[in-house]
Amino acid sequence: MSEQTHLTCPDTQGCGQVGKYSWNTTKEQGFCFRCEIKTWAYKGKLMGKRGKRGPNMDLGLLDDTSVVEASSKEDFGDCTPKGITVVDSAVGGSYVPLRGITTSTMEKFNVKTYGDTKQEYLYPSGGIKTRYLKEKSFSAVGLKSDELFGMNLFPVNSSKIVTITEGELDALSAWQMLSQGSAYANPVVSLPSASPSGKLWEKCKGWLDSFDKIILSTDNDDAGRRVAETMFDLFPTKVYIMDHGSYKDANDFLQAGDQKAYKSAWWGAKKYSPAGFTASVEDWMAAIDGEDPYEYTPTPIEAYNKLGKGLVKGGITVVKAPPGTGKSSYLRKLMHSLVVDKDKVVACLMMEEVKSVTGRAMATYQLGKNVKTKEDASFNGVTEEQVKDALKTVLGDNGERFISFDVNPQDPVEDTLKQCKHAITIYGAEYIFIDHLQRLAYLVGTESATSSLTELGVKLTELAKRRNVGIVCISHVNSEGKTKYASSIEEEAIVMIEMSRDKKSEDIVERNTTYLEITKNRPYALTGPAGMLNYDIETDMVTERLGPQEPKTENKGDF
Repeated sequence: MSEQTHLTCPDTQGCGQVGKYSWNTTKEQGFCFRCEIKTWAYKGKLMGKRGKRGPNMDLGLLDDTSVVEASSKEDFGDCTPKGITVVDSAVGGSYVPLRGITTSTMEKFNVKTYGDTKQEYLYPSGGIKTRYLKEKSFSAVGLKSDELFGMNLFPVNSSKIVTITEGELDALSAWQMLSQGSAYANPVVSLPSASPSGKLWEKCKGWLDSFDKIILSTDNDDAGRRVAETMFDLFPTKVYIMDHGSYKDANDFLQAGDQKAYKSAWWGAKKYSPAGFTASVEDWMAAIDGEDPYEYTPTPIEAYNKLGKGLVKGGITVVKAPPGTGKSSYLRKLMHSLVVDKDKVVACLMMEEVKSVTGRAMATYQLGKNVKTKEDASFNGVTEEQVKDALKTVLGDNGERFISFDVNPQDPVEDTLKQCKHAITIYGAEYIFIDHLQRLAYLVGTESATSSLTELGVKLTELAKRRNVGIVCISHVNSEGKTKYASSIEEEAIVMIEMSRDKKSEDIVERNTTYLEITKNRPYALTGPAGMLNYDIETDMVTERLGPQEPKTENKGDF
């Protein structure tokens, strides 16, 4: 019979209806008349989809979680999809030691081996999972996806602690190591697969809840973390995680003869804490040891360093000023100092200039002469080879100490975040400069500019904290000192620097002087005047102008 009917829907999470599913063994396709999911076999897995536009769903490996069963004792024929070899349990078999597991342990869990060909694992309801020793493959017959291997050997309340592994051999290995020299029951069970169905938790919840402590001896991969998260939702006070260290699983410990290390890891299992929580002494001590809050690098502006100490990592610094105040010159001085004087890796997004302008600006600070254009270089007696050599010095031996990147104008906000991540991950950037925020807003479009920059500010802040980098953003303001679209990023900033210059002053020195003021200083609290910069039109560089400074004040607002 090629068409099997009255089966259980294999989508146990979204449906699981009994008697509404059909499977065609010839076409290897199925359909549920309740949830209307279409299924098919693909590379050892059962795939599913609802409707034309629904996503493809992975319903599990065909060797266990996708086995469909008849809804009654009627003989509906072979309803097992491709990939499951249904076999009768062979006659005979014996308890044979394997991979460090003893004969008595095999007998305890009723695991029989048949020559050098296969090994059978008997589940509580009589289903058999077969492991082929040479091919390293599996098959199953009558195997349900809602049972834990070995749970029938340990009655409810038989112990205070139960251990869960991801494989049957690991369950045997863990039990053997834990029971050695112990008078306790030491219940150990195995999941039927790395991605167990919802029915398993529903059926086994009561049994698991009878234990005071549930220790997971599973892999630290995505599947293992999903199991931990699911169990935490069900048993929030009972779940503990073992750290296997250099060993992959329990059987690795056993084969290495390191039973003592496994027991030590078992006793040292830590209470599971979901991602994002710091909830133990170990977590807090790791934070204290591993984090350097508000790490900073001094700037070349001494007056600034007295208040702000330097450019701070772990957050955003916003430099706000009206056009023509010298923001770009200030950024170039900071970037050159970080790279050459402090040997930091710096990345920048300079949206108002081409790459040669950025490169020549770095060469200008390196040479101390204006080489902004070829004409300027020639006028100042600098050859193009000297310009290139100066830039090479800035770039460092590997040429990656100072990098610049562009963003996709079709998706500027998301691409800015992506490029910042690449700069950090690929090139090891410690500081990132963005000039300027309003240009990103204009690319996005004015209608969604504010919301887009708000989202970018939040994500850049999280990135800076998580990767401990400093992100410096330029923000333009109008004549009234108001920013366009970027007020939310200013709120996210840990440091705010405001720049001003009297462009109409009759005094040429005053006209070319830019004043810095720290108006927000969450790390170090002090605010106030933070230095003066003098712009030299001949060299196209800014230098610190020394003079009397106003008293510094404490920031009483945002710490």
